[in-house]
Amino acid sequence: MNLDAFHIFLWCMTGIALIVFIALYFVEAGYGMLFNNRWGKAIPNKLAWMIMEAPVFIVMTILWYISDRRTEIVPCIIFLFFQIHYFQRSFIFPFLMKGKSKMPIGIMLMGVVFNVLNGYMQGEWIFFLSPETQYTPQWLTTPQFIVGTILFFTGMFINIHSDRIVRNLRKPGDTNHYLPQKGMFKFVTSANYFGEIVEWTGFAILTWSASGWVFAWWTFANLVPRSNAIYKRYQTMFGTAMGNRKRIIPYIY
Repeated sequence: MNLDAFHIFLWCMTGIALIVFIALYFVEAGYGMLFNNRWGKAIPNKLAWMIMEAPVFIVMTILWYISDRRTEIVPCIIFLFFQIHYFQRSFIFPFLMKGKSKMPIGIMLMGVVFNVLNGYMQGEWIFFLSPETQYTPQWLTTPQFIVGTILFFTGMFINIHSDRIVRNLRKPGDTNHYLPQKGMFKFVTSANYFGEIVEWTGFAILTWSASGWVFAWWTFANLVPRSNAIYKRYQTMFGTAMGNRKRIIPYIY
């Protein structure tokens, strides 16, 4: 794909994310605590998460392997950052899940499609279309890379730590829902999603790329409406115990 076509692709992805952002305020994505079988036959959560997340890891690996830039230090570091996240999401996170929850196949397939497109969007820029003068070794000392890297790993830590808090809310065999109280959950009801937004905003900054910002926008468009749905569900379940915590952005929303 040439650069002009790639920019059209990015604009299309941006527009679709806007549609998703609006739609998810009216239609809940039926997985997790918002599970709804109208999204199709359900399969075990562990299998669904692995099938859904692994494609982006695979697509990025292929693009890295076939690229002439696969030995360049900065593209390789960016690739490594990206793959650390998706290795954890594809091959570690699913097997840490407790219980026998399920995910509708419709939700899983939409995730697969997005992850394939996103893997292509990031890999095509990093390994094929970015200017040869951009990701030189000097890039590692730029404010963009330093600040972005700090945000990326801060967000990853918040995300993984928040997932761990949620996993440990229940004892074996317990199917009740509980209000998380630790970590960033003191400030928001969707601390794990807040971590993801911080993480991919950091990635957009450290790559200083339109493709990175489109991914950050997609993360925001997908998770902010979902955090609103979870917040409302928690309000129904826990009432005044919610306190002053926000949905996803501390002190703001």
